[in-house]
Amino acid sequence: MKLNRLFAVMRKEIIHIKRDKVSLVISFIMPLTMLLLFGYAVATEVDHIPMAVLDLSNSHESREYIQAFQNSLYFNPDVYVENVGELNRLLDEGKVRAGLIIPPDFSHYKEKVVKPFLKIDGSDPTTARTALSSGIMVSQSFSNSLLKEEMSSKGMKIPSFGVDLASVVEYNPELNTQVFTIPGLLGLVMQNITIILTAFALVREKERGTIEQLVVTPITSAELMIGKLLPYVFIGYADFLMVLGLSTFWFKVPVKGNIYALLLLGLDFIICALAIGILISTVVQNQTQAMQGAFFILLPTVILSGFIFPREQMPEIVRAIGDIFPLTYFLVILRGIVIKGVDVSLLFHQIIIITAMSLLLLFAAIARFKKRLD
Repeated sequence: MKLNRLFAVMRKEIIHIKRDKVSLVISFIMPLTMLLLFGYAVATEVDHIPMAVLDLSNSHESREYIQAFQNSLYFNPDVYVENVGELNRLLDEGKVRAGLIIPPDFSHYKEKVVKPFLKIDGSDPTTARTALSSGIMVSQSFSNSLLKEEMSSKGMKIPSFGVDLASVVEYNPELNTQVFTIPGLLGLVMQNITIILTAFALVREKERGTIEQLVVTPITSAELMIGKLLPYVFIGYADFLMVLGLSTFWFKVPVKGNIYALLLLGLDFIICALAIGILISTVVQNQTQAMQGAFFILLPTVILSGFIFPREQMPEIVRAIGDIFPLTYFLVILRGIVIKGVDVSLLFHQIIIITAMSLLLLFAAIARFKKRLD
């Protein structure tokens, strides 16, 4: 082996690396960003579960009971509602993961057995299991303290009073993990495929030298971007129908809500994801950079969108970063329609954001391409 030839090859490769500044920057930024984001976002323990409270007793005793849930650190009983309908709506929207209903006669727990009721959102089995076991534990601890007090004052007679917490798991009573993961996988797979498809759309033209031919034609930037996008819309939507059918018939995860709304909103999300790929394609110079850019978007969404880990457990700044990804909102739509069967009106916020993102990303791609033509 000749060292001079070896160093010549090394020098040539260093020159290539210096010229490919985008790849060089990504190679340093990506591991740092991933470590920081995943280090804060990946949390296996579940605590501070958002809880709504319907306190029909409104007594000193009921407030002590609520405080016991607060003190456990497993629950955040910060939302108070006036009726069961409002509590159910918050569960449907995913704004709370548990709902505690305290009966009107709760203040008489020293005279008889009272039965508060805990409703749990079972669409995320990990959070639901923690809520179920923790809720029973908190209630039993609260009741046991009463029993000890009474038994110490009246001998060893077992009193016929106390708090007997009843519970029910909504949407996914069996706590089947597959019911939670399959709709999430549907969104994740579609995002990954569609972004990668269009991330290479303009790059191929640049590498083949055909981009100059497009520049000299009367085609406008908008016509070029939309023309590039539309064929992939059909491909992406065909993939969506195929994966949805596989989820329903093979994995036995039925769509409980409006299937037509899901089909329409799936199209909206596909356009949004394709627009991300198109925007990446206008920024990068070659297919290697396109792949790096695509993965720079795709990897954080696995962790930050709520696909695996509950977003409620993430720090606010990390949760805010997850808010910029369309998949975060589409997962709420998927799980809302597929698992919970909620009305589309409850998903209006997510629909508006995905639609707005689609338009914004497409306009950004058009503007970016115009700038590169100047």
